[in-house]
Formats: sequence, C-alpha cells, structure tokens
Amino acid sequence: MKSPKPVKCFDNTEFLRSPQARTIRILSEYLEPRSRLAKYNVRDTIAFFGSARFCDGETGQARVAAAVSDEEKASAQKCLAGSRYYEEARTLASRLTVWAKGVSDKEDRYVICSGGGPGIMEGANRGAHEAGGRSIGLNISLPMEQEPNPYITPELSFDFHYFFMRKLWFAYLAKALVVFPGGFGTLDEMMEILTLAQTKKFRKHMLVVLYGTDYWHKVINFDAMEELGTISREDRSLFRNANSPDEAFDILTPWLKETYG
Repeated sequence: MKSPKPVKCFDNTEFLRSPQARTIRILSEYLEPRSRLAKYNVRDTIAFFGSARFCDGETGQARVAAAVSDEEKASAQKCLAGSRYYEEARTLASRLTVWAKGVSDKEDRYVICSGGGPGIMEGANRGAHEAGGRSIGLNISLPMEQEPNPYITPELSFDFHYFFMRKLWFAYLAKALVVFPGGFGTLDEMMEILTLAQTKKFRKHMLVVLYGTDYWHKVINFDAMEELGTISREDRSLFRNANSPDEAFDILTPWLKETYG
C-alpha cells in the first residue's frame, strides 16, 4: 500500500497560519514588498495619509439626496463636507505626478503612495491615475474588510496583515508625507513618523505637511504641548502647514528638488 505524499513544509498552509510561524509571516511582509517594489523600480514615494470616511463630491451629493433618516442625513452631510479634502488630495496627487515625470527620464520618481482604501487614500491614487502615473496602495486586512480602491496600479497593490509592517513600508521609501484630516489611524501613523524624525531614527530627511490648518488646530493643540514642555519649539519645525493644493505643491516640490534632486 502506497502512503500519501506529504505536503512540503513550505506549502503547509496550516503551519504557515499558526502562531509558531508568525515570524515567517512578518518576514514575508518585509521581503515580498521589497522584492516587488525593486522589480517595478520604485525608488521613492510621496505618502498621503487621511480619513477613509470622506468621499468624492459627486458621491457626497448623491448620498445627501438619497438620505431618508436623520442618521443617514447626518452621515451624508459629513461625507459631503469631507469631499473637499478628497478632491484636494486628488488634485495635489495629480499635480505632483505630472511634476515628478519631469524629474527623471530614466525612472519614476516620487510615486504617490496611500493606504490603498477609500476616502483620502482613493483621492490620492485617483489623482495619480488621472495624471497617467503609477501609484501604490498599502492595504490592510480589517474586520470590516477594506477593499483596494480601483485607482491603484495593480502590480503595486499590497495587502498587509500587520499594521507595523504596513507602517514600515510607508516610512521606508517616503521622502515626503502629506497628512490630511483623519481619525485614529491617521493620527497613529502621523505621530509615529514625527517621532521617528524627532528621535533621528531616519537616516534621511522627511518633509511632513499637515493639510488643513483649521482641522489640525482643533484636533491637536501643539501650542499647549510646547507651553507645557512636552515638545520643544524645534520640534515644531518637523512639519509645515498647507491649506490648498497650490500651497502644498509649492512647499513640497522645491524642497524635494533641493534635498533629493
């Protein structure tokens, strides 16, 4: 009687999904993106952070028109109000993509990178797509499944399990970061980047632009933090503020050209 052929160890999905193989899964989320990004000649990025809950203007208007209950109306109004930031992320990403095409005729530079989902993330990928450029989506598996938005370049669409590995890839190639209004996830990602810059864990210069001064002044009281001594005046130089695509573009492009060429 012939015994069944055993599954090869590296094909044993039951083991690969077990607690004992966690280090292998973590390593895979480092090595596979590294290999793929190198294959497609992604040298550096401009990362966009921001809320997944904002929608484009057309969708916002349609939701307001279709809302029936008070809860639906309130949610639709917030979506429509946030559509300003979606559209401005879209415009900025498009302008940066067009500008980046003129930086080098041998390779893509400053590829737009987002978290790959809806909202500001979609706006950034959409703007790059509409400008004829590639863009990256670093998606994350969530209990409420987050689907990749349709504007990501297919070969540069990633799906992560571990938040910390996803954040590593945000930080690893980014030369600049634009932070639009967002919730817990946006704050977490932004603060980690600022902490790495503050503690000089980066071996590179990173420009952080906080987009939407009214929002950030309401959400984080940097003045109080400085006054109470939890940050220094010098720490305030780790980021700059912008309130329009033109202003953000005029901050980012001269700095990138002077710092990285």
